[in-house]
Amino acid sequence: MGLTSDSIFSITNDSGFETAALLVFNHQYRHNQIYRSFCNHLRVSPQQVRTLKAIPYLPISFFKTKKVVSTTEAPKAIFTSSGTTGASTSKHYVSDLSLYEKSYLRAFERFYGDIKDYCILALLPSYLEREGSSLIYMANDLIKKSGNKKSGFYLNDLDKLILTLKRLEAANTPTILLGVSFALLDLAENHTLNLGNTIVMETGGMKGRRKEIIRTELHKLLKKGLGVSEIHSEYGMTELLSQAYSLGDGRFHCPPWMRVSTRDTEDPLTPQQFEKTGGINIIDLANYNSCSFIATQDLGKSYADGSFEILGRFDNAEVRGCNLMVL
Repeated sequence: MGLTSDSIFSITNDSGFETAALLVFNHQYRHNQIYRSFCNHLRVSPQQVRTLKAIPYLPISFFKTKKVVSTTEAPKAIFTSSGTTGASTSKHYVSDLSLYEKSYLRAFERFYGDIKDYCILALLPSYLEREGSSLIYMANDLIKKSGNKKSGFYLNDLDKLILTLKRLEAANTPTILLGVSFALLDLAENHTLNLGNTIVMETGGMKGRRKEIIRTELHKLLKKGLGVSEIHSEYGMTELLSQAYSLGDGRFHCPPWMRVSTRDTEDPLTPQQFEKTGGINIIDLANYNSCSFIATQDLGKSYADGSFEILGRFDNAEVRGCNLMVL
């Protein structure tokens, strides 16, 4: 028995999520050669997986070296991670773009309402400068669906962006400024704004352009320079088809078809308790045709209410425990 996209995006409670997740696990065990080999390496079979906690998480590093798919359909898009110069990048082969579109649109509506109520300004220079960005795909679609003539991308033209922001503020137009961290910081440090009608949403990452700083310090600088009381955040990645959002307190919340938990930093197969720092594990049921169960290289804490926070990343030495399980 398979799942339809309607059933994935109609999940409303924990029992519905667990039922769907177990169906997805069985589907991906049967049809995803990489994931099945990984589970077999751990001596985990579908007969042993009766609960959510028994499902193994595939180390995200496999997306750099393997074609992680649960379908024989040809990909409609191949999303790639940015990566640093010389580093290998992840590839996400997406056979059904409608799953991605439904996921990000329904999540946006859940947290922010109708996209047509906003002007969307995207300050994503490092992503625009390369091909294969899933974030650019999402932002471009949100810009189109907003229907606002002033919605659009801004590469390096900060003067035009500032003029647009001031005009939108004067017209009391609800606006979302979606930006990569280093570009928003450049804007905040070089210009003083007072954005009363604008949601500033950072997507993380200095992308090698500036020194990495902790999120609380970043948000403090952005709030001061841009004249906002809160900084929102979007958490997503190349290997996923869903995003979580923080509405200003640093705690991310997932849509109903996505869950985040943590694992022990010393033993990647041991779940971590709530409010203790661990490696971030993600279930993304929209990732039906790839792998929905991913052990990321992010460090964070999960909470009993389903929220989570990101505290940093494993370095290469710390994440080696996952990489030992190669196929």
